[in-house]
Amino acid sequence: MGRIYNFSAGPAVLPEDVLKELAAEMMDYNGTGMSVMEMSHRSAAYQAIIDAAEADLRELMNIPDNYKVLFLQGGASLQFAMIPMNLMKNKKAAHIVTGQWAKKAYQEAKLYGEAVEVASSADKTFSYIPDCSDLDIPEDADYVYICENNTIYGTKFHELPNTKGKDLVSDVSSCFLSEPVDVSKYAVIYGGVQKNIGPAGMVIVIIREDLITEDVLPGTPTMMKYKIHADNGSMYNTPPCYNIYVCGKVFKWLKKMGGLSAMKELNEKKAKILYDFLDESKLFKGTVEKKDRSLMNVPFVTGDADLDAKFVKEAKAAGLENLKGHRTVGGMRASIYNAMPIEGVQALVDFMKKFEEENA
Repeated sequence: MGRIYNFSAGPAVLPEDVLKELAAEMMDYNGTGMSVMEMSHRSAAYQAIIDAAEADLRELMNIPDNYKVLFLQGGASLQFAMIPMNLMKNKKAAHIVTGQWAKKAYQEAKLYGEAVEVASSADKTFSYIPDCSDLDIPEDADYVYICENNTIYGTKFHELPNTKGKDLVSDVSSCFLSEPVDVSKYAVIYGGVQKNIGPAGMVIVIIREDLITEDVLPGTPTMMKYKIHADNGSMYNTPPCYNIYVCGKVFKWLKKMGGLSAMKELNEKKAKILYDFLDESKLFKGTVEKKDRSLMNVPFVTGDADLDAKFVKEAKAAGLENLKGHRTVGGMRASIYNAMPIEGVQALVDFMKKFEEENA
């Protein structure tokens, strides 16, 4: 079997150009006679890899000089604890709960201080983003926390909340590098890389320098202190070397593609093909309020669980993989990250049209 169109929410599709480069360099990276997987993180060859990765990410996102870039293990979920451990000076955080991961972060924060839910869209199965223009944010809140793109529910903050001057912390795992962002609007912007950038097992944390201090909650493990990682250039311990190398390749690919403005344009084009079809379809319908739709994750249903299952099965046979929706929503979900070619989205829509004719 050849390559399929992989609509998985994560670990997810990677650019074919990058996969080919990785394969070509597997036995011998750049004349070193070994794979990056085998390479000492203390070697000059590896230092060049991590330095280039950081430089390219800074360029892509236009990251200001007063922000540190950290390549860390533990995925996004470890940050649910690391953020309060490092940032909860007043032991209070305001959380906006718009999905499963936002909810998990909120519950985790409660272990370390008072987490206050200032807005939620749980009342309609997280199918929209609440109005965040005038929230009741506690005066003494250390920060306001959001999950910017909700992978499971297919919603996206198209406008950042009004934090009333408080620091904004954002989990961008499933929209990372999908469009330009103004990093200076965030205190911390972070994401697991396995959705839109690289292989599972790593998180990238972009954090304003003034927040990196010795002043952390008592009992915070050494490995959970941002300062330790920042002071050691993400090499306090052996970093996720191969992940960083793959992400670096993806950053180079994104630059070659024209950067984040070009990616946004392409992502809007891809999403439009699918959403336009869903809006006119008699059989399939999207589950998200139009104004809050994600460009990355598109959930949809037929309204009949048996028909949904039939669709997923037949789509798989047609080379359209991983379309089953998350168990909390049911139905289907197409994740159309940066590396999903426009042909993949078109193939999905063509298949959906055919399925609709056969099952109307």
